[in-house]
Amino acid sequence: MDKSMKVYLAECIGTAVLVLVGCGTVAIGGYSGTPVVNVLGIGTAFGLAVAAVAYGLGPVSGAHLNPAVTVAMVTAGRMKTNVAVGYIIAQFVGAVIGAALIWAILTGKGGPAINIANANLGQNGYGPGFLGGYSPETAALAELLATFIFVTVILGATNGKTASPVAGLVIGLTLMVLHLPFFNVTGLSVNPARSFGPAVIVQGKALAQVWLFLVVPTIAGAIAGWLFRKRILAP
Repeated sequence: MDKSMKVYLAECIGTAVLVLVGCGTVAIGGYSGTPVVNVLGIGTAFGLAVAAVAYGLGPVSGAHLNPAVTVAMVTAGRMKTNVAVGYIIAQFVGAVIGAALIWAILTGKGGPAINIANANLGQNGYGPGFLGGYSPETAALAELLATFIFVTVILGATNGKTASPVAGLVIGLTLMVLHLPFFNVTGLSVNPARSFGPAVIVQGKALAQVWLFLVVPTIAGAIAGWLFRKRILAP
């Protein structure tokens, strides 16, 4: 297989796994109305999924699994734009596949049929009726801060000669911890693809609100990358 296709396939599979494990923990663990896991459990699922994929597929593609990370790599000067476009497409495709697999599993549950319009696939959101009911402005601020922190850790942990041999674990633990303060605001995205996959399947309100999770994390990633490029944050 062509090297570039291996890279894009790794990003697609890795993002699908992230959504399947992370969002699946929310959707399958909480569907009964009596959640099996709490916020820490959800954060752990997302964090360990990222860490596992980082070590499993990182040698192939770097395991970005996140358009905000890929954009940060471009603005940091670590990746060419034309390559980044392929990464981002692969990530979005993988996220939709992951969300579709969650839906396929949920439809195999016995009892009344699940209404997809009301299904919980771990989609992100804000406003009345969603978790803490926070405003879109607060949701945007939370996603900006959380994504900036997350991407900054990624850029620092993978920075050339100073890259940490346990970078994957550090990145995963950071994602886990970020769920604690921010989950109740938006469900924590920090990843446009992670938000897009469930929203496309569920549609409705989730799809109407997904723009915020496409735009804000991307901006935060671009800012973090630029700060590293200018060596404001880089050593």
